Amino acid sequence: MRKLSKKSRVTAAVAGVALVAVGGGAAYAYWTTTGSGTGAATNSAGGGTVTLHATFAGGLAPGNQVNVAYTADNSTTSSTVVGALSAHVTTDVAGCLPAWFDVTAVTSNSPVAANSTGTSVGSGVLKFIDSTTVNQDACKSAVVTVNVGSL
Repeated sequence: MRKLSKKSRVTAAVAGVALVAVGGGAAYAYWTTTGSGTGAATNSAGGGTVTLHATFAGGLAPGNQVNVAYTADNSTTSSTVVGALSAHVTTDVAGCLPAWFDVTAVTSNSPVAANSTGTSVGSGVLKFIDSTTVNQDACKSAVVTVNVGSL
């Protein structure tokens, strides 16, 4: 084996110390800091659209009334609330006037769960107003529809 010169020994020692310093320093080197931040994301439009239904018994005659049940179907992935209901009557016979009917819709901010059907959202009464001055026979074969919406 060959002997190292004094210069080579000093160079080797300096290189060794440098390697230890670099390696050892890397093990203990880190940054200290402070900070803060925020994050934001846009929500979906929410609520979605529910499908409302009005259900009542047939066979209504002048001067009589029937109860109406209002339900909602929610096919979205978010629950929602049905607020005030509005209802009006239409018929399929021109001589059977919607004005001869009175319908109410009572509700109070009814929650409707996500992916649900048939959730009760209110009730009301459908009245067939008896006219003493007009023949209402046209309504004998008419289909009376209660159209319901949510405000």
